[in-house]
Amino acid sequence: EIPRVKGGLGIAILTTSQGVMTDAEARRRGIGGEVICTVF
Repeated sequence: EIPRVKGGLGIAILTTSQGVMTDAEARRRGIGGEVICTVF
């Protein structure tokens, strides 16, 4: 489960098995990962 940042106004940067990407991209691809940082 990838958390939404500030109700969807911010972004989270994740590291996944397919590389570093935003939370929106990871949700679109249906993969999870570790949150590196959040930006809002």
